[in-house]
Amino acid sequence: MSKFFSFPFLVAAISGIAMAIQGTLNSSLSQKSSLLSATLIVHLIGTLVSLVAVLTWRAPLLNYNWTSVPWYLYLGGILSVLIVGLVAVSIPKVGVCNATTAIIIGQVSMAVLIDHFGWFGMSRHSWTPSQFIGVALFAAGAKLLFR
Repeated sequence: MSKFFSFPFLVAAISGIAMAIQGTLNSSLSQKSSLLSATLIVHLIGTLVSLVAVLTWRAPLLNYNWTSVPWYLYLGGILSVLIVGLVAVSIPKVGVCNATTAIIIGQVSMAVLIDHFGWFGMSRHSWTPSQFIGVALFAAGAKLLFR
């Protein structure tokens, strides 16, 4: 079976569905409260859910050497706050489809660089010319979605 129809691909696709729903919900929440309040509430709820998961599955929490981890791996928390805020701001202005399309184009473009150069400790997956053409066609197709 090809990678395209593999279980990890399915999991990633479900993640994309969840991201579109999450962005819509966060945007609506920020319109009913405020951008910063909605971002805080979303992250507090996420923290509580994560804590329950850690406690339920007895994941190492306090007995892990957190100082042995490279500092830049902790930037995900900052990026998470930035992402929630930027998505909540963009969706009411351009719509869910346009915002999600722009998000995906940004994700794929950065993913190409991360894969190709092996940034952030990832293994390198050099891109071929045909893959660059695929990304260009993907971006051109995305342009057709913008209204």
